[in-house]
Amino acid sequence: KVRQIFGRPFVEGGCPNIGCNYQDARGDQCDGCGKLVNAVELKNPRCKICGQTPKLKTSNQFFIDLPKLEPLLHHWIKISSPGWSNNAQVIARSWIKEGLKPRCITRDLKWGVPVPLDGFRDKVFYVWFDAPIGYLSISKAYTKDFLKWWIPERGTEVALYQFMAKDNVPFHSVLFPCMLLGANRGYTTVSHIMATEYLNYESGKFSKSRGVGVFGTE
Repeated sequence: KVRQIFGRPFVEGGCPNIGCNYQDARGDQCDGCGKLVNAVELKNPRCKICGQTPKLKTSNQFFIDLPKLEPLLHHWIKISSPGWSNNAQVIARSWIKEGLKPRCITRDLKWGVPVPLDGFRDKVFYVWFDAPIGYLSISKAYTKDFLKWWIPERGTEVALYQFMAKDNVPFHSVLFPCMLLGANRGYTTVSHIMATEYLNYESGKFSKSRGVGVFGTE
């Protein structure tokens, strides 16, 4: 029996989304339908480590107010999505159609980037809030002129291409763009999203977290 607070991916159960009967959905995303999941809505939730039913505890967290940014995102997708693959367009528009919900951006974990605010320093940022910022930081590590790419001068056109499997589309077409649009500093947003299908292995989705596939340690 595990006695600790653990991240949403370590909670599994039946997918709560209508029309999906996948029974091994994680607490953050369902591999069956590809939609994000709220861990507390899983059907018959279980701990991935010990198999027992997790207990809920209250905790103060930070959220990004996606509904407030929805009008900006809707306008941006309308302008930008013609340069995306069909997969990316369909997934992004389905999110808009269903309506956006506030998204938690912090976690009660030990591993990760700590929240630099008194009273919350024992928390870390949610990986899909933190990781996309790495696109800017790696650019900064490469050149001191990185802002010419990310906050270009008026009249300067920057084309940003991103390639990914379809399960990462929501983070790059909704969450990260909302972060950039909400900052209102003229950040470069993605102009081309090339989303592929899943890489399969023995009739199942290739997954490092589930140990499905061939890895360099084997």
